Amino acid sequence: MSHVAVMRAGLRSAWPVRLVLAASLLCGSVAQAALFEDDEARKAILDLRARIAKSDEQTQARIAEMNTQLNEQLKALRQGLLDLNTEIQALRAENARLRGSNEELTREVADLQRRARDIGQAVDERLRKVEPQKVSVDGREFLADPEEKRQFDEALAVLRTGDFDKANVAFVNFLRRWPTGGYADSARFWQGNALYGKRDYKEAIGTFRSFLLGAPNSPQAPEAMLAIANSQAEMKDAKAARKTLEDLVKTYPASEAAVAGKERLASLR
Repeated sequence: MSHVAVMRAGLRSAWPVRLVLAASLLCGSVAQAALFEDDEARKAILDLRARIAKSDEQTQARIAEMNTQLNEQLKALRQGLLDLNTEIQALRAENARLRGSNEELTREVADLQRRARDIGQAVDERLRKVEPQKVSVDGREFLADPEEKRQFDEALAVLRTGDFDKANVAFVNFLRRWPTGGYADSARFWQGNALYGKRDYKEAIGTFRSFLLGAPNSPQAPEAMLAIANSQAEMKDAKAARKTLEDLVKTYPASEAAVAGKERLASLR
């Protein structure tokens, strides 16, 4: 066998070994490449985990910060609500106090108004007792002192009871105190009637004449003249009585007293 053949035979026998070695080298390279890729992936995963962990820490820190802020805000809000509730309670108490004060003031005002009304009524009553009052007597209106009116009414009331002595005294006292008052003429007329009632004809005639002298136009003047004539007749002075009756008919012809005077004249003739 030639040397070439031997070499070819050796090469043919060495070829599988080379193939095995090549395959082994190739597998080693692939394994190394795979190993390299696993390390990179592992590093990427670790880096991702680190970033996620850091993000989680930041998130937790942010959440903690936000919770702290929220707690502070809630605390401030609670304090604000407490303060507001305190103010509301204070306002309610103040309102109650003011309401009580208002009620008290209302009572005081009502009391003052009542007292003012009572004082006003008392003043009016006192004024009525001292201020002149407008009265009407025998068709005449005039201002009379309240006391003057009271005494005249009392004297007239006594006369109406038929106690002529007491009535005469009452009118005498009245005229002594109020000789020129608005009631004076009427008081003289009624005093004359009191005297006539007690059969004091002479005094009655003098009183009636005094009345006629002061009030010739009084509605009671005709009655006064008739009373004078009756007093004269009671005194058995028929002549004087007739003269008085004639004057009555002549002076006051349309009066009822004149009609009665005419009848009286017929009985005296």
